[in-house]
Amino acid sequence: MSSELGVADEKILALEDYADSPLYDEKEKTALEYADAITLSDRDVDDELFARVKGFFDDDALVELTAAIAWENSSSKFNRALRVPSQGLWVRGERKEQ
Repeated sequence: MSSELGVADEKILALEDYADSPLYDEKEKTALEYADAITLSDRDVDDELFARVKGFFDDDALVELTAAIAWENSSSKFNRALRVPSQGLWVRGERKEQ
């Protein structure tokens, strides 16, 4: 889906190493770090990270970002528990026709 929205394939492929990738700006890196902190059970959104996130996002955008992250986490757990396979929405080098 991201490639349909204009995100380059190389950026999607660099997602795993976003923190060190020159393809992501500081706002994107901060949002992704925030998503990791919410998602990964060995992490937490500490005060320093929250302050950085608030530096990039106003209250409405922060609620929207947090809701999107929570939704994706919930959806992922739901699908995994029910053995719902990947829908193949993104395949390297291919774009789905609309």
